[in-house]
Amino acid sequence: MLIENRTFDELKVGDKAELNRLITADDLLVYANVSGNHNPLHIFDQDGDGDGRPEAMAPGSFIGALLGAVLGNVLPGAGALYRAQNAQFHARVFAGDELVIGVTVTDKNERETTVTLATEVRRLGDGALVLSGAAEVLAPRRKVSYNSHDLPGLVVQRHRHFEKLLKRAEPLAALKTAVVCPEEPNSLGGALKARDHTLIEPILIGDTDKIAEVASAMGVTLDGVEILHEPLHRNAARKAVELVHEGRAEAIMKGHLHTDMLLRPILDKQTGLRMGRRFTHIFVMDVPGQPHPLLVSDAAINIAPDLKTKVDITQNAIDLAISLGIEQPKVGVLSATETVNPDIPSSIDAALLSKMADRGQITGGLVDGPLAMDNAVDIAAARTKGITSDVAGQAEILVVPNLDAGNMLAKQLTYISHAEAAGLVLGARVPIILNSRSDDDMSRLASCAVAALHHARMSGKQG
Repeated sequence: MLIENRTFDELKVGDKAELNRLITADDLLVYANVSGNHNPLHIFDQDGDGDGRPEAMAPGSFIGALLGAVLGNVLPGAGALYRAQNAQFHARVFAGDELVIGVTVTDKNERETTVTLATEVRRLGDGALVLSGAAEVLAPRRKVSYNSHDLPGLVVQRHRHFEKLLKRAEPLAALKTAVVCPEEPNSLGGALKARDHTLIEPILIGDTDKIAEVASAMGVTLDGVEILHEPLHRNAARKAVELVHEGRAEAIMKGHLHTDMLLRPILDKQTGLRMGRRFTHIFVMDVPGQPHPLLVSDAAINIAPDLKTKVDITQNAIDLAISLGIEQPKVGVLSATETVNPDIPSSIDAALLSKMADRGQITGGLVDGPLAMDNAVDIAAARTKGITSDVAGQAEILVVPNLDAGNMLAKQLTYISHAEAAGLVLGARVPIILNSRSDDDMSRLASCAVAALHHARMSGKQG
């Protein structure tokens, strides 16, 4: 878009300009970080005045700063410099309000080439006056025309999708969960925090002395928490399986032990928790900037899955996505290319999975493949490649060719794209919450929320 400024000689008293701006919670987070003003009144999930609800109120200085967009971009435009500004505030602005920011030239000073403008901000809808005042600017002398361009982008590292999952899981009964070997701060702290959020009712299984020592070092109490003494990791994992068979546990949560040691008794053909479908791991990822959660499977269990295993991987992921509130999940089956290439086995598997879904062998979602990563998640890339599909460019589930690809993708999203990842294993009688030792509190909470939501739907307890 071509933008032109208005030079001092071109400006006339009575000239007007205005812009509209929708205020979002992310705007207020960005402003808090840039300005250093961390007043909780302005933060979307904080209660700054003690009335029991978050305010997400825009700071007055933020509203005043919006005038700069009109003055710097439109009237006078490029080259304008502030000399002075005064403002009076008449109403408060909150996230979700849309504003009309306007300026009107009221005076020109020939000697100093300054312009005075009346400034006004109103709330769109009810027309309420938010701000009134005046600004004095040094007007540009030289005509400038340019094409508008995007500034370097900002992505707010707020994990709104996980926040919604936690809120959705709040009304559910706490999931009775066997927590295996929570013998270090992350695993114990995650279980206790999930208990505090009423997501799970933990039964701690492990070395009671180690668990107590960790709790003491963390300064937390274990009052009211059931603890079963099983100092050997393999016995603790077996005990978790026994609790499921006894009906005392509705989920299993990994603590501070190796994944293969946890899964070994669960996979036992005689005494384990098999249900006929392959065990598959699913990352539920909250990627900043993405409009929906992104599910990635399988990135932790099946190393080189064949077509039959990929059917279970796909079906498990669809089932979980539905539990999270995605009515008809869109599944992109990934390969290196979006066309079938006989020399690339993953492209053939992807095409077969897509056709199997068409024929009802995979149900509950829309499946398309092969898709490359770009045209699976970016609609513009899909259109550039000429792909017409209900899935391409808007996939909510990504089925990867093998564990290598899935693990690399999930870690790239986590460590480069700043995503949070919840981890769950499906295919057993109960959900298995599989966190990494490096996962933070939000990841652990989200994993418990995901498990609770899936268990509630599959057991018919979801309201």
